[in-house]
Amino acid sequence: MGLYERYLARRIRRHEGDPPDHVALVITERDLLEPGGYETLADCLEWAFEYATRVTVYVSVLDAEAVPALRGDLEEIDAPRDVAVRGPDDRTTADAPIQIGIGLGGKHEFTSAVRTLAEGVEAGEIDPEEIDDERVEEHLVFPSEPDLVVKTGAERLSDFMIWQSVYSELYFTDVNWRDFRRRDFLRAVREYCNRSRRFGR
Repeated sequence: MGLYERYLARRIRRHEGDPPDHVALVITERDLLEPGGYETLADCLEWAFEYATRVTVYVSVLDAEAVPALRGDLEEIDAPRDVAVRGPDDRTTADAPIQIGIGLGGKHEFTSAVRTLAEGVEAGEIDPEEIDDERVEEHLVFPSEPDLVVKTGAERLSDFMIWQSVYSELYFTDVNWRDFRRRDFLRAVREYCNRSRRFGR
């Protein structure tokens, strides 16, 4: 670890604010396919679990035909914890410490949850008045709410965890994924510790 990274890590340890328990990363298919893309992800997972107990990775995909190959590679990634990978056609909840979504947009995920609840109402299994936040979350693929969402390369989010990230802290960096290093991740954690979370208030 370099001198500057040790400095950042020490600042985080001494900070009064808690580090994020659930970190989310928003990257692209192109990020992964560039040289070193998968290695950067494996490294970032290691860095994240120095602080967090859960990491969610969303991979936005332009070419739907690339999903099966990406899924296979991500299921084999050298990860520090168990991995659950979900794609656009999956509706089962991901409950592993590492959750990876490939092209699983937030709109699609939320729509599927609403459709499932509507089917339950139609079948007489659910009373409409029983539908609340918790019921909706039970039917999301990624039910956990990230504390910190990190996006590299640009100040914009893709269609990612629309329901879950509503109160998350967002961190954007101009550093591209291929150049993302431990110091950049530590900067994100330090920034999170410096913020006063309002949870919509």
